[in-house]
Amino acid sequence: MKRRLLLAALAFAASTVPAFAHLDPAEHGSLMAGFTHPLSGLDHILVMIAVGLWAAQIGGRALWAVPAAFVGTMAFGFGLATAGIHLPFVEPAILASLVALGLLVAMAVRLQTAACVAVVGVFALFHGYAHGGELGAADALPFSTGFVIATTLLHVAGIGLGLGIGRLSSGLMISRLLGGLTVFAGLALILN
Repeated sequence: MKRRLLLAALAFAASTVPAFAHLDPAEHGSLMAGFTHPLSGLDHILVMIAVGLWAAQIGGRALWAVPAAFVGTMAFGFGLATAGIHLPFVEPAILASLVALGLLVAMAVRLQTAACVAVVGVFALFHGYAHGGELGAADALPFSTGFVIATTLLHVAGIGLGLGIGRLSSGLMISRLLGGLTVFAGLALILN
Protein backbone atom coordinates (compact mmCIF):
# COMPACT_ATOMS: atom_id res chain seq x y z
CA MET A 1 0.00 0.00 0.00
CA LYS A 2 2.83 2.42 0.89
CA ARG A 3 4.47 1.71 -2.43
CA ARG A 4 1.29 2.53 -4.35
CA LEU A 5 0.82 5.74 -2.40
CA LEU A 6 4.42 6.76 -3.08
CA LEU A 7 4.10 6.02 -6.79
CA ALA A 8 0.80 7.92 -6.96
CA ALA A 9 2.37 10.88 -5.14
CA LEU A 10 5.37 10.83 -7.48
CA ALA A 11 3.13 10.68 -10.55
CA PHE A 12 1.04 13.53 -9.22
CA ALA A 13 4.10 15.64 -8.41
CA ALA A 14 5.65 14.96 -11.79
CA SER A 15 2.51 16.04 -13.60
CA THR A 16 2.08 19.39 -11.88
CA VAL A 17 3.13 22.70 -13.32
CA PRO A 18 3.17 25.90 -11.28
CA ALA A 19 0.22 28.12 -12.14
CA PHE A 20 1.83 31.42 -11.15
CA ALA A 21 4.22 33.76 -12.86
CA HIS A 22 7.10 35.77 -11.44
CA LEU A 23 5.97 38.13 -8.72
CA ASP A 24 6.28 41.86 -9.27
CA PRO A 25 9.03 43.01 -6.87
CA ALA A 26 7.29 46.36 -6.38
CA GLU A 27 4.13 44.62 -5.14
CA HIS A 28 5.52 41.63 -3.26
CA GLY A 29 8.98 42.71 -2.15
CA SER A 30 12.31 41.62 -3.44
CA LEU A 31 12.74 38.67 -1.07
CA MET A 32 9.46 37.03 -2.10
CA ALA A 33 10.05 37.80 -5.77
CA GLY A 34 13.42 36.06 -5.48
CA PHE A 35 11.95 33.16 -3.52
CA THR A 36 9.17 32.51 -6.02
CA HIS A 37 11.40 32.94 -9.07
CA PRO A 38 12.87 29.39 -9.10
CA LEU A 39 9.43 27.99 -8.25
CA SER A 40 7.79 29.57 -11.28
CA GLY A 41 9.59 27.67 -14.00
CA LEU A 42 9.45 23.95 -14.64
CA ASP A 43 13.05 24.01 -15.88
CA HIS A 44 14.30 25.44 -12.58
CA ILE A 45 12.26 23.05 -10.45
CA LEU A 46 13.30 19.94 -12.35
CA VAL A 47 17.00 20.83 -12.32
CA MET A 48 17.03 21.61 -8.59
CA ILE A 49 15.22 18.36 -7.77
CA ALA A 50 17.56 16.43 -10.11
CA VAL A 51 20.61 17.84 -8.32
CA GLY A 52 19.19 16.59 -5.01
CA LEU A 53 18.29 13.20 -6.48
CA TRP A 54 21.76 12.79 -7.95
CA ALA A 55 23.40 13.77 -4.67
CA ALA A 56 21.24 11.21 -2.86
CA GLN A 57 22.20 8.52 -5.37
CA ILE A 58 25.89 9.20 -4.86
CA GLY A 59 25.70 9.65 -1.09
CA GLY A 60 28.59 10.37 1.23
CA ARG A 61 30.15 13.80 0.95
CA ALA A 62 28.28 14.45 -2.29
CA LEU A 63 25.03 14.59 -0.33
CA TRP A 64 25.86 18.09 0.85
CA ALA A 65 28.76 19.11 -1.46
CA VAL A 66 26.87 18.82 -4.75
CA PRO A 67 23.87 20.98 -3.75
CA ALA A 68 26.15 23.44 -1.94
CA ALA A 69 28.29 23.79 -5.07
CA PHE A 70 25.19 24.45 -7.13
CA VAL A 71 23.94 27.15 -4.76
CA GLY A 72 27.36 28.81 -4.43
CA THR A 73 28.09 28.84 -8.15
CA MET A 74 24.55 30.00 -8.88
CA ALA A 75 25.13 33.00 -6.58
CA PHE A 76 28.37 33.70 -8.46
CA GLY A 77 26.52 33.60 -11.80
CA PHE A 78 23.97 36.02 -10.36
CA GLY A 79 26.83 38.33 -9.45
CA LEU A 80 28.20 38.17 -13.00
CA ALA A 81 24.83 39.20 -14.42
CA THR A 82 24.34 42.07 -11.97
CA ALA A 83 27.88 43.27 -12.71
CA GLY A 84 26.98 43.47 -16.40
CA ILE A 85 29.38 40.73 -17.49
CA HIS A 86 28.07 38.97 -20.59
CA LEU A 87 27.66 35.20 -20.52
CA PRO A 88 26.65 33.59 -23.83
CA PHE A 89 24.26 30.70 -24.40
CA VAL A 90 22.40 31.11 -21.10
CA GLU A 91 19.04 29.64 -22.13
CA PRO A 92 20.53 26.76 -24.16
CA ALA A 93 22.78 25.89 -21.20
CA ILE A 94 19.80 25.90 -18.83
CA LEU A 95 17.87 23.56 -21.13
CA ALA A 96 20.97 21.39 -21.56
CA SER A 97 21.20 21.15 -17.77
CA LEU A 98 17.77 19.48 -17.69
CA VAL A 99 18.84 16.84 -20.16
CA ALA A 100 22.33 16.32 -18.71
CA LEU A 101 21.32 16.15 -15.06
CA GLY A 102 18.32 14.00 -15.94
CA LEU A 103 20.65 11.59 -17.75
CA LEU A 104 23.05 11.50 -14.80
CA VAL A 105 20.15 10.52 -12.52
CA ALA A 106 18.61 8.12 -15.05
CA MET A 107 21.90 6.35 -15.55
CA ALA A 108 22.77 6.55 -11.82
CA VAL A 109 26.22 7.87 -12.75
CA ARG A 110 28.69 7.78 -9.87
CA LEU A 111 31.62 10.14 -10.20
CA GLN A 112 34.12 11.46 -7.69
CA THR A 113 32.56 14.23 -5.60
CA ALA A 114 34.88 16.83 -7.14
CA ALA A 115 33.70 15.88 -10.63
CA CYS A 116 30.05 16.06 -9.54
CA VAL A 117 30.68 19.49 -8.05
CA ALA A 118 32.26 20.65 -11.32
CA VAL A 119 29.36 19.34 -13.42
CA VAL A 120 26.64 21.01 -11.35
CA GLY A 121 28.77 24.13 -11.01
CA VAL A 122 28.87 24.69 -14.75
CA PHE A 123 25.10 24.48 -15.01
CA ALA A 124 24.54 26.51 -11.83
CA LEU A 125 26.54 29.38 -13.30
CA PHE A 126 23.98 29.74 -16.09
CA HIS A 127 20.99 29.37 -13.77
CA GLY A 128 22.37 32.10 -11.51
CA TYR A 129 23.11 34.33 -14.47
CA ALA A 130 19.51 33.94 -15.64
CA HIS A 131 18.26 34.94 -12.19
CA GLY A 132 20.46 38.03 -12.32
CA GLY A 133 19.27 38.89 -15.80
CA GLU A 134 15.67 38.83 -14.59
CA LEU A 135 16.30 40.97 -11.51
CA GLY A 136 14.17 43.82 -12.81
CA ALA A 137 13.20 46.36 -10.14
CA ALA A 138 14.10 44.08 -7.24
CA ASP A 139 16.94 44.84 -4.85
CA ALA A 140 19.79 42.42 -5.56
CA LEU A 141 20.52 41.22 -2.02
CA PRO A 142 16.96 40.36 -0.91
CA PHE A 143 16.16 38.92 -4.36
CA SER A 144 19.25 36.70 -4.37
CA THR A 145 18.59 35.66 -0.76
CA GLY A 146 15.10 34.59 -1.79
CA PHE A 147 16.17 32.47 -4.75
CA VAL A 148 19.05 30.93 -2.79
CA ILE A 149 16.60 29.85 -0.08
CA ALA A 150 14.12 28.45 -2.62
CA THR A 151 16.87 26.63 -4.53
CA THR A 152 18.23 25.14 -1.32
CA LEU A 153 14.75 23.94 -0.35
CA LEU A 154 14.28 22.34 -3.78
CA HIS A 155 17.64 20.58 -3.40
CA VAL A 156 16.59 19.37 0.05
CA ALA A 157 13.32 18.10 -1.46
CA GLY A 158 15.29 16.22 -4.12
CA ILE A 159 17.61 14.74 -1.51
CA GLY A 160 14.65 13.75 0.68
CA LEU A 161 12.89 12.21 -2.29
CA GLY A 162 16.05 10.36 -3.30
CA LEU A 163 16.73 9.06 0.19
CA GLY A 164 13.07 8.14 0.68
CA ILE A 165 12.72 6.15 -2.51
CA GLY A 166 16.19 4.69 -1.94
CA ARG A 167 14.72 2.77 0.98
CA LEU A 168 12.27 0.99 -1.30
CA SER A 169 13.23 -2.27 -2.95
CA SER A 170 12.63 -0.64 -6.35
CA GLY A 171 14.08 2.72 -5.26
CA LEU A 172 16.91 2.83 -7.78
CA MET A 173 14.49 2.06 -10.59
CA ILE A 174 12.15 4.85 -9.43
CA SER A 175 14.92 7.44 -9.17
CA ARG A 176 16.21 6.42 -12.58
CA LEU A 177 12.69 6.76 -13.95
CA LEU A 178 12.47 10.27 -12.48
CA GLY A 179 15.77 11.09 -14.18
CA GLY A 180 14.37 9.83 -17.46
CA LEU A 181 11.25 11.96 -17.04
CA THR A 182 13.52 14.97 -16.45
CA VAL A 183 15.32 14.21 -19.71
CA PHE A 184 12.03 14.04 -21.60
CA ALA A 185 10.83 17.28 -20.01
CA GLY A 186 14.08 18.94 -21.05
CA LEU A 187 13.74 17.68 -24.60
CA ALA A 188 10.14 18.88 -24.71
CA LEU A 189 11.19 22.34 -23.59
CA ILE A 190 14.01 22.39 -26.15
CA LEU A 191 11.67 21.41 -28.96
CA ASN A 192 8.93 23.79 -27.84
